[in-house]
Amino acid sequence: MRTEITNGASPAATPSGTDLAAQLAGKYMTFKLADEIYGLEILKVREIIGLMDITRVPRSAAFIRGVINLRGKVIPVADLRLKFGMEACQATDQTVIIVVQCTVGRRDLTMGIMVDQVLEVLSIEAGQIEPAPQLGDSSVEAKFILGVGKAGERVIFLLDIGEVLGGEAASALA
Repeated sequence: MRTEITNGASPAATPSGTDLAAQLAGKYMTFKLADEIYGLEILKVREIIGLMDITRVPRSAAFIRGVINLRGKVIPVADLRLKFGMEACQATDQTVIIVVQCTVGRRDLTMGIMVDQVLEVLSIEAGQIEPAPQLGDSSVEAKFILGVGKAGERVIFLLDIGEVLGGEAASALA
């Protein structure tokens, strides 16, 4: 098991795997994309809404589906399948938009993320969390994975939604 996280911090300031698991322990909203299960910190989730009309924004990144009007507030919507390089698929009656709020850089961002299906809220304890796997050179691309939770036989990728929506997504919306 890896005991350090390489996030640019000095080794003395980098938490061990046990410290990281303790920091990540908590409640997560779980959802599916294709056959994989992901989790978002429940405190970042504002609401879950059914799929509604999405207005496409010209010249936006392919994973930005567009914007919705949610009770008078315009909210951008990202398709996580496309953001993660998965194949696009037709929406079903299980497809929903999870409205999340996070901080990207120094600004608050409220955004919808389109997912295949919401599963449940799980309480994941420190003993059920392992550090994100090292993927060689591609680990830089996977920095949005905080850790890997285990619930029975299921593996749940715990996401840093600020990292997922940061960078390219935030620039696409600016």
